[in-house]
Amino acid sequence: MKSATLLCALLLLVGCSRDDRITRIQIWHQMQPEDRAVLTRVIADYDARLDSVEIEVIYKETEELRSNYQSAALAGLGPDLLYGPSDQVGPMATMQFVRPLDDLFAADEWNRFDERAVVKFKGKTYQLADRIGNHLALVYNKKLMPEPPRTTDELITMGRAATKDLNGDGVTDQWGLVWNFTEPFFFIPWLSGFGGWVLDDQARPTLNTKAAADAFRFVRSLRDEHKMVPPDCDYNTADALFKEGRAAMLINGPWSWSGYGAAGIDYGLARIPQVTSTGLWPAPMVSPLGYSINVHSDGKELAATVELLRYLISDAVQREFVAGTGIIPSSLAVRADSSFITRPHVAESLSQFEVGRAMPTVPELRAVWDAMRASYQSVLGGYLTPEAAAAKMQRDAEQKIQEMNE
Repeated sequence: MKSATLLCALLLLVGCSRDDRITRIQIWHQMQPEDRAVLTRVIADYDARLDSVEIEVIYKETEELRSNYQSAALAGLGPDLLYGPSDQVGPMATMQFVRPLDDLFAADEWNRFDERAVVKFKGKTYQLADRIGNHLALVYNKKLMPEPPRTTDELITMGRAATKDLNGDGVTDQWGLVWNFTEPFFFIPWLSGFGGWVLDDQARPTLNTKAAADAFRFVRSLRDEHKMVPPDCDYNTADALFKEGRAAMLINGPWSWSGYGAAGIDYGLARIPQVTSTGLWPAPMVSPLGYSINVHSDGKELAATVELLRYLISDAVQREFVAGTGIIPSSLAVRADSSFITRPHVAESLSQFEVGRAMPTVPELRAVWDAMRASYQSVLGGYLTPEAAAAKMQRDAEQKIQEMNE
């Protein structure tokens, strides 16, 4: 018994010794399937080179990622690397859940990036991005619509013409336009196209405006008056309809575009059509997507995390994502490479990017998203007028910001 106990103890010691040589790194991210496949491949390549490091990659939906990370970090836990959009930087830095990166990298390491990829909050760097843009654009099925509309008047005319009951059973089989019109992020292009925005320079909400009411009215008219949009359409519905060739136009972001080609759709990209009544181009939010380091990561885990981060934002890895999903890379060298510039859809994506507007990184944006969602959905549900919804989301945003700062 004693010898067996001794043997077990020795085995445990041997096991502990072997484990101690391995540094385990965990990444949480919210990449969509096409990007996820590339990330899995490049992580596997990195993992295979290093016997001393094991990397675990975990996907979480955007809101789940945000809330779970906050809970974990509050308890002194969580992944070493957090990947997501730049609007999470302000809240996470304010709560001291992510650490500044300025003492971990030499300043000249960042010179090779688009300056918008080095995300700062109150003078310190909290995120390094592997891509910029993350912007919505108009995607159109060339088989159903050879040329995209340039204005909202054309959008309505062409969208109505493309909406069809193909078999005469009284049910629409093909839609003119689909998009996730239930989420505020997808409403932003129309809000800006009618002259509105979410926050002023002092991070105060600017939602109770004629522009917001007009944009609400326009979105609702596409569905109820022109009947060119499905009555209910969330992200998955829109994505499926377009992949099935049952929608002429779609509004979606770069994380999805390669999937439409893979589904056999001959698609083109274009700017979201100019709003005829204002003459303004819809300005989708543009933002970097990148990595932050958990404030609780330290010791050998921190050292290994920094090296992994260098790899993930390297030119080689960014080229993999360019080839796989067509991102706009943050590396200036990769972006200048002819293999990027001449890729299909790059010029159209950059054209949309040029009229986009930077996503605020302040914590107040979180309150704005939460305030917009309920009012926006109430307008679509017919429970509020556009004017009442604009006023309500302003009140709700101001209240949530006040509560956040108490």
